[in-house]
Amino acid sequence: MEIAVVPATALDEPVMRNLVQFYAYDFAEFMAWDLPESGRFPDTIIDGCFDGTHRHPFLVRVDGGLAGFAIVDARSHLTDDDRVRDVSEFFISRKHRGRGVGGSVARALFDRFGGRWEVRQTEKNVGALAFWRKVIGRYTAGRFEESFHDDARWRGPVQSFVCP
Repeated sequence: MEIAVVPATALDEPVMRNLVQFYAYDFAEFMAWDLPESGRFPDTIIDGCFDGTHRHPFLVRVDGGLAGFAIVDARSHLTDDDRVRDVSEFFISRKHRGRGVGGSVARALFDRFGGRWEVRQTEKNVGALAFWRKVIGRYTAGRFEESFHDDARWRGPVQSFVCP
């Protein structure tokens, strides 16, 4: 299985916006969201990805086929510290979950940017919490901190670490 994490370009923006529909649909399950009357979830999480600022979008491919996306922000969501990277969004299609794809993608992103990281999860997304604890724990050999934030910027668990 060949896993590729490819920087997305402005030409990929429509694909990213389409993938957000699957991502949002997954979130709807534990956030108790109703389907929008328009039949489309908002895709504003893609805003700012292609204007050259602090957002870095990626497409995930497995054996050449589209398998998900990730967005890395070049600053902390919690403090705006531009020395901290943030996994802003992370989506692997259901077909590819549980096969090591997500872990490979996460490690590739950590290695690509290095430095300090924060990885946040929505409190009700227990699957994501277990995934990130496992991936970050292995990546750092257990050298990460986990905290729970409950403020205007974020409510939920956060793992913080420095790339080894």
